Amino acid sequence: MSALKRMVSVLLCAVLVGWTFYVSKTQVLFADDLDASANDKDSLVVWYTDETLTDYLSAASVSFNEQYGIRVIPRLQSSDNYLEEINRASINDEGAPDLYLITNDMLERAYLSGLAYKIQDDDNMVSKEYFPEAAIDAVTYKEKIVAYPLYFETSALIYNRSYLDEMARNQVLAETSAEPGEEIITADTEGLTEEEREYYSLSEEERVQYRIEHSIPKTFDELMEFADTCDPPSTVETIFKWDVKDIFYNYFFVGNYVNVGGPSGDTKEKIDIYNMDAISALQVYQDMNQFFSFDYEDITYESVLNEFIEGKLVFTTATSDAISKIQQAKEDGLFEYDFGAAEIPDLNDILTSRSMSVTNTVAINGYSEKKQAANEFARYLTIEYANRMFDMTGKLAAALNVSYDFVVFDAFVNEYADSIPVPKLMAASNYWLMAEITFANVWSGKSVSKEMQSLSEQIKMQVTGLDVIEDYIEMPTINQDETEYYDEEALKQEAQEEDDESETEGEE
Repeated sequence: MSALKRMVSVLLCAVLVGWTFYVSKTQVLFADDLDASANDKDSLVVWYTDETLTDYLSAASVSFNEQYGIRVIPRLQSSDNYLEEINRASINDEGAPDLYLITNDMLERAYLSGLAYKIQDDDNMVSKEYFPEAAIDAVTYKEKIVAYPLYFETSALIYNRSYLDEMARNQVLAETSAEPGEEIITADTEGLTEEEREYYSLSEEERVQYRIEHSIPKTFDELMEFADTCDPPSTVETIFKWDVKDIFYNYFFVGNYVNVGGPSGDTKEKIDIYNMDAISALQVYQDMNQFFSFDYEDITYESVLNEFIEGKLVFTTATSDAISKIQQAKEDGLFEYDFGAAEIPDLNDILTSRSMSVTNTVAINGYSEKKQAANEFARYLTIEYANRMFDMTGKLAAALNVSYDFVVFDAFVNEYADSIPVPKLMAASNYWLMAEITFANVWSGKSVSKEMQSLSEQIKMQVTGLDVIEDYIEMPTINQDETEYYDEEALKQEAQEEDDESETEGEE
């Protein structure tokens, strides 16, 4: 299932009315807790829906009990009607959780239902000292911290380092005109820049490493230039491919220029989708179809990842779950290469990228009579015990200062720090589905401006309840022979200067 579908399936469970009653089967993790009553005044009950968290929550509960003397009972629940089941159990006093795990996009629904309680954070632990800005924004609703950030998912650029190494060695060999094992011929440095002279002063192996690092693109312009000029191994079918159907792997194109709900995704008045920067950014996405041409209909996240494992791609974008799959394939002898990860490239020298992220959080049930103890365990899970998260679950902790043995995860951590959290606005709950349709239409060649105009009008109408008609934005003609993109801030400044000049002339 795609990242978007996983996210939306959870979100729809929270916002659709008239849910059918569903009784989920509860799994009690500790043998000595099988007969424990949900009304046990000495126990905390925590609900979760992801089975891969079982060992982590079990171990954390035991450790917390040893340190604080508070018993914790984790209970695995079905994800179907999850928030509705919490609400039903809370109202009817039928084994409701004292705290529970939930994605950040559902926090508005949870808070307004009384199911998410403002955390007790007297010592300011949910701050930039312990969490990146994206994590704090994810758990903020109307300027209140209503949950603790536990772990996250976002996307990064994955690359075949073995291929980059092979191509770099071929380039170094060609520029030195030396046969393997022969002494490198020093290049004539006359007329070279200082950077070029420094490069030619390096040893052969240092040049190879230099070329590898500089072949990892910082922008998509660089990626396309690399694809145009490189000589890849015969096994490579295309330099770059990604899941263009899933908005989770596409949103970084417009993430820095589209605003849905403000930084915390909770403000109806802050909706800005249709602007020139966003149009310019999405135009880059459309141009990618012309450069990296592949069959849209057959693309899935799994198929792209398999092609990468088979050695058919040099670059792709993926979520952190891909790392364990690639590592497993390597152990099984199905992936014969070294690989790495980097932050998503910017679009070009002017337009920057910004990825989407989902933060899984720990919320304290507003109906619980043990909020203080629940608050202590939530903080313990997300801060004190965070360094055990990856080893026991394969998930990346939202907390800062958590180290990972494998350096590739640093790219995901850095990408998350500057990411856009999935908004909480229930009124815009279908934004992702509509954005995905917009991206699909743009990929197929439809007008970028018209598609973004339509998306903006629909979302604003849903949020405000009023008919909205956006003024059509006519994009300026771009000289395709030059690397030239629309810069909205520069044109605003230019317009302001013209206004100032007109006012001065009027005064004279």
